[in-house]
Amino acid sequence: MKTYLKEPISIAPLVSFRILFGLLIFFSTVRFWYLGWIEKHYIKPVFHFKYFGFEWVEPLNVTGMYAVHVVLLLASLGVTFGFLYRLSAVALFLTFTYCQLIDLTYYLNHYYFVSLMAFLLIFAPAHRFYSIDYLIFRNKSSAVNFSAVVGVPINNHFLTSRVWVLIFQLQLAITYFYAGLAKINSEWLFDAMPLKIWLPPHYDMPLLGFLMPYEATAYIFSWTGMLYDLLIPFALFYKKTRIWAYLAVIGFHSITGYLFQIGVFPVVMIFLTLIFFEAKYHEKVLNFISTLIFSLFKKSKSIKYFIFHSSPLLVSLPIIKNIGLYALGVYLAFQILFPFRFMLYASQPYNETLFWKEEGYRFSWRVMLMEKSGSATFYVGNPNTGREGVVDNSEFLNRHQEKQMSFQPDMILQYAHFLEEHYKTKENPNPIIRAEVYVTLNGRRSQLFFDPNLDLSEVKDGFSEKDWINSLK
Repeated sequence: MKTYLKEPISIAPLVSFRILFGLLIFFSTVRFWYLGWIEKHYIKPVFHFKYFGFEWVEPLNVTGMYAVHVVLLLASLGVTFGFLYRLSAVALFLTFTYCQLIDLTYYLNHYYFVSLMAFLLIFAPAHRFYSIDYLIFRNKSSAVNFSAVVGVPINNHFLTSRVWVLIFQLQLAITYFYAGLAKINSEWLFDAMPLKIWLPPHYDMPLLGFLMPYEATAYIFSWTGMLYDLLIPFALFYKKTRIWAYLAVIGFHSITGYLFQIGVFPVVMIFLTLIFFEAKYHEKVLNFISTLIFSLFKKSKSIKYFIFHSSPLLVSLPIIKNIGLYALGVYLAFQILFPFRFMLYASQPYNETLFWKEEGYRFSWRVMLMEKSGSATFYVGNPNTGREGVVDNSEFLNRHQEKQMSFQPDMILQYAHFLEEHYKTKENPNPIIRAEVYVTLNGRRSQLFFDPNLDLSEVKDGFSEKDWINSLK
């Protein structure tokens, strides 16, 4: 296995991945800035919901948050062009992940996915060729005549260890495959929920719109979505089915991108999945770009280093050490096992654990599996006088925060503890915080989420079962 993982292969797929990833993050950040979401998400809200263990992460002031996004833009360009690559990759990972950790209500699987990819790029030698770093810092004395070492021609391309391409392929495969596993549940397959709710409003969709109101369409989409997610990784790995699988990737993400408001995620998956293709295709694209660059800068000798055929026997071959293989193995084991943590709550039904109480739901590639909404009215009481007042949630939360909080148990608790501290006075040092919360899941009738007389300020969040939540009916 070590020999296989260390085997030298073309670095071209890794280089393409680096360029595409950097560009996608750059344009996504520009879009985020243009839509005014920096102030809307991070600056205007009075209260921010925290990830468990990251309560210390706070937003900066207006200038600081804009500065963070400037660094993110510069870092994404640094990764794209391979300039000060390691520094750029670290900055991209830290700034992007920091922005996501500020407020839990904006959690999406694809933000988690981007953070993981940015983290892996920190260590990958994706800048060893076709980069500004290569032009500036290229050490000719370290170059080796690889054909002399192995006794075979190398087809004029630069090399890296196989593991660096494989780890990105496996992360993409896990994302797809686990999304498919998550769809193997009774409500998705046998009740076609929540697609029965989501599809009919899209009757005006071009070409397929006339099918959306039919119940049979929801079942077809449910089963097709499950099979697609389960099988697409294998089809992408297998050479004979790869092109057809990629066409399916384009079709699937184009449809989901149109039907659902999931931002740039479909575009990210369409472009990054190209890493499954053989190196020769990536080399052709990079050579085409090189030819264009070279034709524009014929007098610049340094530009020649961009072109694969400029130095046919010189290769960059960073060999990964055993400790690096073990570290990547630990990373991969975590990605495989962590989504199954919901099984630690085996005393409850599957749907109640994951969808109702959301125990082990996040960071497990459960993509758009439920239609859940709620309404939450909070009350602040004085135990000394018996008086009680209603909280105006809009005073502290924006609409998106209030919507997400109203049906997610950990957010309800966070908000309750915030209200306890906010309304604490000398006359009322220990205010009682209770809430009347009604939640509906996948078309069920709305039901009380928990006892409305429960003092939420006395309930602590953690990894234990949320036994204060009512059972799903």
